[in-house]
Parts: sequence; structure tokens; C-alpha cells
Amino acid sequence: MILAKVVGTVVATQKSQKMEGLKLLLLEKIDPVTMKGKNDFVVSMDSVGAGVGEIVFYVSGSSARFTNTTEGKPTDSAIIAIVDFIEKDGEYTYRKD
Repeated sequence: MILAKVVGTVVATQKSQKMEGLKLLLLEKIDPVTMKGKNDFVVSMDSVGAGVGEIVFYVSGSSARFTNTTEGKPTDSAIIAIVDFIEKDGEYTYRKD
């Protein structure tokens, strides 16, 4: 699983029929201690109802097709969780508002 921040949405009106109705989000990988973006982006299918500004876990490769939303879909990236908090060495580096 990889930590990322949802930084935008991606809209594609012309796409495979298997992708109809699926939300695509633009993610930026983050450093979990500083919470700063790594300037490394990926487009991911949303399987949990994430929104812009949220911190999420996503999976890539064949694991991305193991959610109820993405099973049998042409994807190699899927958001699988919305993060509530990140704690390192007894200190919170992130807490969802």
C-alpha cells in the first residue's frame, strides 16, 4: 500500500465500457512524516468514496483489481482506504479533520 494525497480529479468521456461510472482521482505520493508531496503522481480508480484533499492508501498492479468496485476492470491503481491519522514515534503527523 502506498500513501498519497488526492490532489484532483480526472475526467475521460471516451473510455472503455468497463470504466463507465467509475471515479478517477489524481494522487500525489506523500512523505508520511512531513506530509509533503513527492511530485510523483498517479491516476487511480476510487473504490472508497475519497475526495480531493484526503490522504489515502492505494494499491497498484494486480492488487488493484481485488476490490468490489474494480474487479474485472482495466486498472493497475485503486484507492482502497481513507486515512484517519498517521502516528510515528508517539507523535501524530496527520489527523483527518
